[in-house]
Amino acid sequence: MTTRYPRDRFDDVADGPRVGAHRGAQRRGRGWIAFAWAALATGVIVAIGVGALALLNGTYSFDSAGSPSASASASASASAKPSASASSPASQAPAAATPADQGATTLVVLNGTSTTGLAAKGSAALTAAGWKVTSTGDAGTTGTTATIVYYQQAAQATLAQGIAKSLGTTAVQQSAAFPNADISVVLGADYAG
Repeated sequence: MTTRYPRDRFDDVADGPRVGAHRGAQRRGRGWIAFAWAALATGVIVAIGVGALALLNGTYSFDSAGSPSASASASASASAKPSASASSPASQAPAAATPADQGATTLVVLNGTSTTGLAAKGSAALTAAGWKVTSTGDAGTTGTTATIVYYQQAAQATLAQGIAKSLGTTAVQQSAAFPNADISVVLGADYAG
């Protein structure tokens, strides 16, 4: 079906210069193509920005699943003593690390009780024992009954045991609950200082 338009001066063909130009009907759907390209470009720019921010904040790591993270390898390379080998008997527990083995490992002491100044007491005790405490503060809860030393990576277990020994406790646990430090001490009501 063709549409008839009223005759006008542009319909007359003359041998002289062109008088006007014919415009065809606009194709449908061209707006969606431009919108799709704009959406794709926006998505790519947002993804690059999020990735860059995550790399700058250190929340992404490009290590393979079996290799240690950068903090674990830094603390392992800074360690003067070799770690327990796989050939040691399973019944023999590895010895607790000493403050000299700490290297670049970050250590945070948190007060898990309502007792004021408990984190400062724990930090002073660890500093006196030779450990380098990165910071102190309050834990998210105040009802903690037992003192627990949390560590991020399996390679930090001996350091956590050494820190726990310095505090007079044996409770150590691997956990990702405290992502801002390699080792986090949560002092409970059982800590006398």
